[in-house]
Amino acid sequence: MGFIEWFSDPLQYEFMQRALIEVILTGLVTGAIGSYVVLRGLSFIGDALSHAIFPGIVIAFLVGQSIFVGAIAFGVLTSVLIAVIATNARVKEDSAIGVLFAGMFALGILLISTSTNFTRDLTAFLFGNVLGVSDEDIVLSAIVGAIVLVTIVVFYKELLLVSFDRIAAQAMGLPVFWLDLLLLVLISLTIVVSLRAVGNILVVAMLITPAAAARLLTDRLPVMMALSAAIGVLSGVTGLYISYHNDVAAGASIVLVATGVFMLVWLFAPHHGVVPSRLLRSRALAGQQPEAVIVFESPELRTPGRH
Repeated sequence: MGFIEWFSDPLQYEFMQRALIEVILTGLVTGAIGSYVVLRGLSFIGDALSHAIFPGIVIAFLVGQSIFVGAIAFGVLTSVLIAVIATNARVKEDSAIGVLFAGMFALGILLISTSTNFTRDLTAFLFGNVLGVSDEDIVLSAIVGAIVLVTIVVFYKELLLVSFDRIAAQAMGLPVFWLDLLLLVLISLTIVVSLRAVGNILVVAMLITPAAAARLLTDRLPVMMALSAAIGVLSGVTGLYISYHNDVAAGASIVLVATGVFMLVWLFAPHHGVVPSRLLRSRALAGQQPEAVIVFESPELRTPGRH
């Protein structure tokens, strides 16, 4: 099968067309917001929020509403609670995250125990079901994704300053608390957008991996965000096609492609990759080695008794 057939054959099916749109949206949004997650070291927050939305999804399922609505509601609620609880000087942010992460997830498990019909939907939630997205899912993902991207553009300078120098941001009078809360809400919305594509378990990988790869390629945040989004889209599309042609899980394929891209960048990135860095170091050391000096010992300088 040639590349054209490999690429075009799946597109004859509407479910693949919808899945392709969904993974592109997921790659764009996770790549953009993931740059802030990586720069601020918020990978644990991403993991916590991805589990904290669990009870919202269960409640939405039990009452017959869209799981996206329930996920968004609990994602925003958890973000607000993390930001508020962390204002207490004796409770650090990671402690607040840990408490709410465990509590919310336990609440979701408790709610599941009240229903006997949730097993199939829980599997799709955990591991993703991008081939099952509907037109309504795509519209909602597009709306939420647009909100996230537009907000990043509008508050770019403020989020940038808070990410790199919180003390300076406070000195300049920026509302650091509200900016932290805004970032948490954006991460929550991004996780919701990604649920269908890669599932709850793998969503953190799409937040972190493309951005971590982009971080090795550039020192400029706008370029990093663009590269991260491009890697996210590339991983999503490639993983989706691998999934289709090999009949394997789509979410796992997408994440593994992203991981493979990261490993290649980690090895061969021009300035920060392992291989170029070692080559430059070897050349530098070679350039510092002194030239060989031949010493001729004069017979007159020999120590007496050694003739």
